Amino acid sequence: MSKILVIEDDGATRLLLKRDLQLEGYEVTVAKDGLQGLQSASKIQPALIVCDWVMPEMDGVEVCRLVKADPQLARAFFILLTSKGTVADRVAGLDAGADDFLSKPVDPLELQARVRAGLRVFKYQQELSRSNQQLSQALHDLRQTQAQLIHSEKMSSLGSMVAGIAHEINNPVNFISANLTYIQEYVYDLINFADLSLKESDSLSPQLQAAAEDINLDFLRQDFPKILNSMRVGTERIRQIVLSLRNFSRLDEAERKRVNLHEGIDSTLLLLQHRLTAGDGEGDIEVIKEYGNLPPVECFAGQMNQVFLSILSNAIDALKASPNPDKWISIRTEMGRGQDMCSHLPSAQCPVPSAQSSVVIRIADNGIGMTPAVKSRIFDPFFTTKPVGSGKGLGLSVSYQIVVGQHGGQLLCFSEPGLGAEFVIEIPLRQSR
Repeated sequence: MSKILVIEDDGATRLLLKRDLQLEGYEVTVAKDGLQGLQSASKIQPALIVCDWVMPEMDGVEVCRLVKADPQLARAFFILLTSKGTVADRVAGLDAGADDFLSKPVDPLELQARVRAGLRVFKYQQELSRSNQQLSQALHDLRQTQAQLIHSEKMSSLGSMVAGIAHEINNPVNFISANLTYIQEYVYDLINFADLSLKESDSLSPQLQAAAEDINLDFLRQDFPKILNSMRVGTERIRQIVLSLRNFSRLDEAERKRVNLHEGIDSTLLLLQHRLTAGDGEGDIEVIKEYGNLPPVECFAGQMNQVFLSILSNAIDALKASPNPDKWISIRTEMGRGQDMCSHLPSAQCPVPSAQSSVVIRIADNGIGMTPAVKSRIFDPFFTTKPVGSGKGLGLSVSYQIVVGQHGGQLLCFSEPGLGAEFVIEIPLRQSR
């Protein structure tokens, strides 16, 4: 049943309007002046308002203007009831927001026709508003899905490339590492053989003497073991890099499992090492790690590494743009209590609470910081402050989806212009099943 509000200062006209509208099956509320009408409108939220133009203290035009200025009432269809018929009067009513006019004395058939038309318009507006909301939500979901698909494809390609490079590097490194032991044994055997030959000969021929001086035999005997040791250290370093690359990609860990988050952070830092150093020692970014005593965390390890990569990459970009000569990134991990961590999610999706049910990763920098306007949009899909072609604005949006949507955690940002930024990641120790 449609709600209709009648605002009329004349008692007889008010009763006639109420009777005629009730006979048509409408729920009718009446008010004797403009102030009472506004109070009733706020209370009942009518679909249609019939209001007299000429009333004491507050006329119908002022009532119409106030109704249309209220977001909660603006969609109500407003009919001005008047004996004024000039064009100027109608223009004034339309400017105030009136949707239709009804002349006095009121004809019941005309009243019913205009009310039916007004209620149809109100109904269409309601349907249009619902459709717009649905379209807005669909567009938002589409943008989120598009962002996730693009980023997932990009990270999948990156992960495949990293895993492939790690595999290709690992094979020759293993070959070199495995043969270094034999090379060392062979060289020692040759040196021992040369020493034994020199001892058993009474004197060296001029040719052998000249050859020994040319190759600096004594220096070679002392330096060659050092070279072999350096090669062994180098191959071990390459093996560690390969292990870190594989740890970052984690293509073999698509499911949730308990992992050491510190390994993921260290692997990400290794990939970004070339951006942390300027080469000449000037402009280097210092990484300060304060790792707490974290137990293994159940999560999607590859996705969490993507989060670390996005946040650390943005921190480096902010530091590169900062004139501060002492640049640093601080990474601190600690246990959390998970209080209100997933208040935005259904209770069935929240992890089982415990004394210490979550872990917190804080990544801060002393870069250029963010304005409130930028900070309010950093998690929006495709939002970026970088020049055209330098970024797609996906990293933090997808990071938010990973932390909040995939892990039931929270991702917060604290920043002020010129004072750097801090991102706080909190995820539960174990995920709900």
